[in-house]
Amino acid sequence: MPELLPKINSPEDLRRLQIVELPRLADEIRREIIAVVSRNHGHLASNLGAVELALALHYCFDFLKDRLVWDVGHQCYTHKLLTGRRERFHTLRQHDGLSGFPDRTESPYDPFTTGHAGTAISSALGLACGDALTGQSRKVVAVVGDGAMGAGMSFEGLNQAGHLRKNLLVVLNDNRMAISCTVGALSNYLTAIRSAPLYSDFKKEIHHLLNMVPVFGRRMEEALEHLKAAVKKSMAPGQMFEELGFRYFGPVDGHDIPVLIETLNEVKRAEGPVLLHVVTEKGKGFLPAWQNPTRFHSAKSFQVENGQVIEAEEDPGVSSYTKVASMALADMARSDRRIVAITAAMPDGTGLAAFGKEFPDRFLDVGICEQHALGLAAGLAASGMKPVVAVYSTFLQRAYDQLFHEISLQKTGVVLLVDRAGLVGDDGPTHHGVFDIAYLRHLPGLVLMAPKDGAELRQMLRLALASEAPCAIRYPRADVPMLTLSEPAAAFRIGEAETLRTGLEVAIFAYGAMVQVAAGAAERLAGQGIEATVINARFAKPLDKAAILDAFTTHRAVITIEDHSLAGGFGSAVLELASDAGADTRKLVRLGIPDQFVEHGARSLLLRNLGLDPEGLQAAVMRLVGQPQPAPKCLATATAG
Repeated sequence: MPELLPKINSPEDLRRLQIVELPRLADEIRREIIAVVSRNHGHLASNLGAVELALALHYCFDFLKDRLVWDVGHQCYTHKLLTGRRERFHTLRQHDGLSGFPDRTESPYDPFTTGHAGTAISSALGLACGDALTGQSRKVVAVVGDGAMGAGMSFEGLNQAGHLRKNLLVVLNDNRMAISCTVGALSNYLTAIRSAPLYSDFKKEIHHLLNMVPVFGRRMEEALEHLKAAVKKSMAPGQMFEELGFRYFGPVDGHDIPVLIETLNEVKRAEGPVLLHVVTEKGKGFLPAWQNPTRFHSAKSFQVENGQVIEAEEDPGVSSYTKVASMALADMARSDRRIVAITAAMPDGTGLAAFGKEFPDRFLDVGICEQHALGLAAGLAASGMKPVVAVYSTFLQRAYDQLFHEISLQKTGVVLLVDRAGLVGDDGPTHHGVFDIAYLRHLPGLVLMAPKDGAELRQMLRLALASEAPCAIRYPRADVPMLTLSEPAAAFRIGEAETLRTGLEVAIFAYGAMVQVAAGAAERLAGQGIEATVINARFAKPLDKAAILDAFTTHRAVITIEDHSLAGGFGSAVLELASDAGADTRKLVRLGIPDQFVEHGARSLLLRNLGLDPEGLQAAVMRLVGQPQPAPKCLATATAG
C-alpha cells in the first residue's frame, strides 16, 4: 500500500483524503517524527501526543484564512509536516534548517514565532479582536497544553476573552504533563474532569430534560434557573471555564480522529468563546516515550528500534554547570534548613529533581508561573528563609516586574540560579539567554556574578546565600571541568575580579563562560609573541573598579567578552564605569552578541560564527595590534569612543 505522507504538501492535500485514511497517515507521521528526532534531537513526547489533534484541526479548518496559534510550540511538528515543510523536515533544529518551534519566517501558517508557555490565548484573542474591528470573518484557534493553561497569562487571556465574547476556540490539550507532571489545583481539577469522560453526552441530556419541563409563570422560570445552576455546579465538567464565559465541550479522546473531526465541526459553528477539552497521551505510538515522557520531552539521539538513548562517551572529569549548581545547593541545604529551592515546572532541566526528593518539604514547583515563583521567593525571604530560584535565563525575563518590585525594591535576599544563560543551541532565539545581564544590572542592590568553573560556582553560591542582598548567578548550558570541584576556589569578596594572566599589550576582561575562551585565545596569542592580560571579571555588578581602571591605564587596549547582548551587557557596564572615571574609552573594544536575534544551531557553531571562540578573540586582538585577520562570519564587536 503506497504511503500517504509523501503526497501531503499542503492541508489541501490532507483534506482530499477520506477520514478512514487519516489513522494510517497519523502512523506515518509518527514514524517520520521519531526518525528525525532520533537524529536531530528535539521535542518528541509532546509531538507524538498531538498528531491526531493537528490532523483534525487542519482537516476541519483552512488556516491560510483561519488562524492557528500553538502555545509553547513544542507540539507543532505534525503541523509543520502538513503545511509545506515536509521535504525540509529532515533539517529540523539544524543550523539553517527548520526551527523546532512555530516560526513566522518559515510559513504563512505560523502567525507567531513562539517558544514560551501561556501566551497563545492572549495572542489569539488579539487576532479575534482585530478581525472584529476589520470585519473579517474567520476562526481563531489557540492550542494550549494543560501545563501552559496554569500560567498566569493564560488565565488573564481567558478572563478577557470571556468578557469580550469574541469568536475564539481554545483547545486544551490535556496530557497531564508540562515537562514533568503538572502540579497545582488546576491539575487536580482537570484530573477530576477526566474521571467522567462521557459527561459531554450526559450534559446534553440534562439540558434537554430541563428544557422539556413545562414552564408556568415567572416563579417556575426562576425555579428552573436555580435547578439548572445547581445541576451545572454539582455535576458539570468544565464549570470553571463556563463561569469564565466559555462554552465548554469535552473531555474528548484526542486520539480518536473521527470524534475529533465531528466535535471540531460542531464547535466551529458556535459563536463566542469556546473551550474544547482534548485528552491526549504524551509519547503516543512510541513505547519508550510513552513510558518516560519526561526523558523524551526534549530527546537526545536515540535508537529508533528500542528508544535506547545514544549517550556520548562520558568523561569522568566533566560535568554540567547545572549539575554542579544542584549538587552544591543540596550540600549546603543539608547544613542549613533555611534553604528552600523553587522551580517553575523545570525540576529536571534545572537539576532540582534530586533536591526535591531529598528535601520534599523545602522544594516548591510552582508550575509555569515565573512571576509567582519570584513573589513566593520574596515572601519566603521575608520570613527568614533562604530561597533559591533556579530558572532559565529566557524564562526569568517573564518575571521582570517581580525582579523590580518584590526583590530589588524590598531588598529581599533571594538567590537566582540563572541557568541556560548565553546561547543555548538548537532551541533558537526564543530560548537563547542573552538578555539577563541587561535586564538585571540596572536594578538597585542586585549582585550579578558568573563563574569561570565549577569550584567558583560553588563559592559564588556560598557568597549569595550569606549575603543579605538579592544575587543572581548566571551559567551556560555547557560542561564544566569537574576537576575544579576537587579544589576549593580561592576566597574572594563580592565585586572582586581575578587576574589569570599578565601581559603588556591588551587586557581581556572575560565574564563567566567566556573566561575559558579568553584563556584559549591568550595561549594562541602567546604563540605569536603577544602576551595578553586575562582577567576573570566574576561580577557584572558590582564591578571591580580598581582592576578596570588599572587596565585602561597600563594597556594599549581593553577588550570585554561576553556571551550576551552587547546592548546593556557586561561590556556596557565597563564602558560606563570607564567613562564616569574619565578613562580613555577609545581603548575599549566590546565583544558579544550584536543587536539581532541569533538563529538555532549548536552552541559551539554559533559562538564561532559570532567570533566568541578562542580563534575569534585571537583575530580581534591581532587586528587591534596591527596584524589584520579575516573577520568571522558574523562579527559581534563594538568599539567605544
